[in-house]
Parts: sequence; structure tokens; C-alpha cells
Amino acid sequence: MSAGSRLLNAVERVGNRLPDPVFLFLWLIGGLVALSLVGAGLGWSAVNPVTGDRLVAQSLLSAENLERLIIGMPRTLADFPPLGIVITIIYGASVAERTGLFATAIRGALLNAPRAILTPVVVITGMVSHHASDASYVVVIPLAAVIFAAAGRHPLAGLAAGFAAVSGGYAGNLFPGASDALILGITEPAARLIDPSYSVNIAGNWFFIIGVVVVFTPIVWFLTDRVIEPRLGRWTPSEGVAAPATSEKQPLTASEKRGLSWAGLALLGMIGLWTLITLLPGSPFVDPEAVAEQKFNPLYRSLVAFFAVTFFVLGGAYGAGSGSIQSHRDLVKMMRDGIAQLAPYIVLAFFAAHFVAMFNWSGLGPILAVNAAAELKTLALPAPLLLICVVLVSCVFDLFIGSASAKWSALAPVVVPMFMLLGISPEMTTAAYRMGDSVTNIATPLMSYFPLILTFAQRWDPRFGLGSLMATMLPYAGAFLVAGLAMVAAWVAFDLPVGPGVGVYYEPPVPAVAAQEPVTGGLAGPHSPPQAAARP
Repeated sequence: MSAGSRLLNAVERVGNRLPDPVFLFLWLIGGLVALSLVGAGLGWSAVNPVTGDRLVAQSLLSAENLERLIIGMPRTLADFPPLGIVITIIYGASVAERTGLFATAIRGALLNAPRAILTPVVVITGMVSHHASDASYVVVIPLAAVIFAAAGRHPLAGLAAGFAAVSGGYAGNLFPGASDALILGITEPAARLIDPSYSVNIAGNWFFIIGVVVVFTPIVWFLTDRVIEPRLGRWTPSEGVAAPATSEKQPLTASEKRGLSWAGLALLGMIGLWTLITLLPGSPFVDPEAVAEQKFNPLYRSLVAFFAVTFFVLGGAYGAGSGSIQSHRDLVKMMRDGIAQLAPYIVLAFFAAHFVAMFNWSGLGPILAVNAAAELKTLALPAPLLLICVVLVSCVFDLFIGSASAKWSALAPVVVPMFMLLGISPEMTTAAYRMGDSVTNIATPLMSYFPLILTFAQRWDPRFGLGSLMATMLPYAGAFLVAGLAMVAAWVAFDLPVGPGVGVYYEPPVPAVAAQEPVTGGLAGPHSPPQAAARP
């Protein structure tokens, strides 16, 4: 057995022994309680260089913290930032998905793609399909194989390109969506451990995720056409291989085209409406008193509502045009079904919310961040190298824990404040994490959708095994890792904007403004760091 095979087998054995993310958070909470006892007993402390306040470790078994944990349990869950954001977007996205809008739009894009540019169309469609959440795995990937076969190309090459785009390019997109809301929603409370006034919005990584699409698309195009497909050889159907479903390769019907037309008009209407509201005098989306780079922050924060309402309106327009909606009751049922599918995430969110809140109450997050930042400053490492470390740590964690939000909930309370103290913005740190979280998805059999992708592949070649799929995807993962590291380093080196009004570097507010009397409430509770005045 080769060294590579032994390594993969070891990764699989270790990964299979890890508990469900829910119990992983329970273990983390148990370890956090023990660490808080040690920290409080030894008098761990630090001085927040932003607010000037002295941070002291607090025992999570103190009377105050136990009261906060038990009595405030419902509020702790309700105040978990990602939960409300994700649920809000899902109300609209579930309508767009269940009316068939997402699937039809994806199918239409792939069916009409010219053979010469079939691969990049599959890649871009796969990355944009992240707005359809997990539906992208069960729509884009098998459909890419069908379209490649219909064009006379190897279907497994299409499947590989689709898998690389949907999963390996998970950090990429042309527009912010639910995944941005989820991850950046975790970033904000972590940033407020150091700067209580800091605000993160859904557009915080917008320019970076577009950059991922620009960088990764030619990589997948080259590897698919010049490496993967030649390696697979000429495809001939094996005996007993079932033909693809007729509906997968049929052109769009008249009702589907009508639905897409209505949805397109609805999209133009929504963009026009949002633009009109923004341009009107006294617009709630514009802060005239803010500095130029923060003037449109209210508009960026409105994007959660914009995407939720837009998905709802587009889904309703498509459903009315295509006939997939017969009455308003269908819309309500679709929203209910969408929320029902969130049940696993809501269960996980309960434990993640309490871990994040308890980490905040203990005071260990900013203490560890301040002390770790001080140690790193003595090493004088350049910012690109620091963020490359974030990418690599994220890659390693991704081999064992599939959930991006679960990993970030555990890492963010330390990593984000630490890098803020080193002058790196929370949004840039988040972007580096997301890059690392994406690239190894396609190379590990522990990834939750890996068995499903293998099933899709065996539909075309029954002899195609787990090792075959891993060997096919490893070139993409390796190239993504190299390109991702280079992209993060270049982003920092050239100080490119990460999103609208958001740069690579972080400049703390004036301490006199940041430091005020502590207030009761919020996720952190009455013993949180002092709350600052809102940013102008």
C-alpha cells in the first residue's frame, strides 16, 4: 500500500471516530468550563488595546454565569446572529427552490452552453448555484455529467468539473447569499470581543468571492479539458448502465421558459425598486453623515432582506408563470418545508450559540487573542503569511469536520480578535478561512456529499470506486490550494478591497470613543466588554 493510500485511510479512520458536530460542541463546552476554572483560579488577564479595559478570566460556574446560562437560555439561542439571518433568507430561497426556479435556471444555462465553452459554463453555474444551497449538489453535478455526455464528451469529466465548482469552489460566487450571511454572521460577535462597535454585513466578502470565481474558473477549465478528460479516456457506455432520465436532457418546456421570463422581469423590478429607494432623498439605505467609504453601509446591511424578498418574489413569479404554484397556500407550504429542512442546523445552532456565548462570558477569547497577538508581533511575520496560516488550519480542520459554520463557530472567537489586534480586518480573516474550508472538500471521503457524488459517478461507470473519485478530484484540490494561498497573499500584498467599504486592514477606533460603561444585554450579557457608541 502506498504512503498516499495509508494517509487517506488514516484520515478516514480518524474522521469516522469524530462525534456528530452537536456532541463536538458539547465536548468543547465541557473543555471551556474546565479552562475557565483554571483561568479564573490563576488570574489570567490582559488589557484590551482598543478599549483600554482590563480583561479578567471568569469562571463559567460562578453564580452569575450559571444564572445567565440557565435563565437566559432561550435568549442566548435567539440572539445567535447567524440563526435569524439564515432563517430570513430561507423563507424566500425555499420558494425559489421549490417552485423549480433554481433547477430550471441551472438546467437552462447548461443545456444551452456551446460545446467549446461547456466547461467554464458548468463551473460558473456551479459556483452561482450555491444560492440554491444543497440543491446544487443534486442538480448541477449530475446534470453536468448528462450535458457532457450529450455533447459527446466523457460524462465523468463533467461530473468532476461540477463537483469541483460546487464544492471546491464553495467560497466563490458572483453575489452574496445565505452562506455569506451564515459565516459573516458568526464573524460579527467574534469581532465585538475586541471592538464592541464593529459591524459586519453580508457584502463583507463580495469582491473576494468574485475573485474566487475569476481565479478558479480557468483552473477547472484547464484541468478538466487537459488533464482529467484525457486521463479518463474515451467513454463508452458499460453494459447495464442506466440511461439518464429523459427530463434531465430535454429542452426547457414552454411553461418553464414563461416562468423564467416572468422571474427575469421580477428581478429587474426588484433591482429597480431597491435602486429607487437608495436614490430617494432621505433614503434609509444611505447615511449622509458617514465618511465616504461607510456611506452605503445601511444598503449593504439591507442585503439580507433584499435577497430574502427577491428570492420570494422571483420564486412566486416563476411559479405563477410555469404553473408550479396554484394558490397562495402553495407559497406558505413551500416556506414551511424550507424551514423544516433547517431542523438539523437549528439543533446545531443551539449548541453553537451557547458555546459562543459561554466563550464570551468567560473572557478567555479576548485574553487568548491579546496574548497570542503579542507573541505573534514579536515574530514580525508579514500579514500574507499570517493569513496563509489561517487557510492551512482551515484545510486541516475541513478533513474531519464538514460543517463550515461549526468550524467557524469554534475558531472565530479566537482567530478574529487575534488578527484584529494584528491589524487584519475580520472580513479578510473570514475570507482566508472560507478559502481553506473550500479546497479540501472535494478530496476527503468524510465530506457528507462524497458518497452521493460516488453514486452519481457509478451511474455512468459501475467500476468507478472511492479511490477513483478521490484520484480524479485530487488535482483540483491541489491546484485550488496553491491558487488559494497565492490569492490570499496577493489580496493582502496589494491591499485589495474585500467587499464594499471593507479593506484588508483594520484600524481600531479611538479608545476614548470605544470605552464606555458596560451595558446589560446582548449575546455577551452584562459582563461583556464595554459597549461602544455606534460607528458614524
